[in-house]
Amino acid sequence: MLINLSNHPSNNWSRKQILAVYKKFGKVVDLPFPNISPKASSNQVRKKAEAYLKKITSLLKKSSDKNNAVHLMGEFTFVILLYEMLKKKNISVIVSTSQRIVEEHAGKKTVVFNFIKFRKLK
Repeated sequence: MLINLSNHPSNNWSRKQILAVYKKFGKVVDLPFPNISPKASSNQVRKKAEAYLKKITSLLKKSSDKNNAVHLMGEFTFVILLYEMLKKKNISVIVSTSQRIVEEHAGKKTVVFNFIKFRKLK
């Protein structure tokens, strides 16, 4: 099972990204990324990361899959804190890599992210 903890629900992922998940992990479970205020203190962000660690470990306890990981993408402070907590519990963390394609037309910028692969953090 892959736990998708990002601002991008898996139902919006490209076919290529979904196929990569099913090939490697069998299924994906979305866990919506928390709203992190830019005014939050480091301690507040840490507490939120601790709460999400509990949610993740609870989901993993229910998993009968042998291959599990967390797809972790989002607000930098939260991601770093949660990554360190997951690492201490030997929970695999991956990130998605993409090609950023930017087009500008009449002063308007359009950005498209083309999924390339998942990268495991060590």
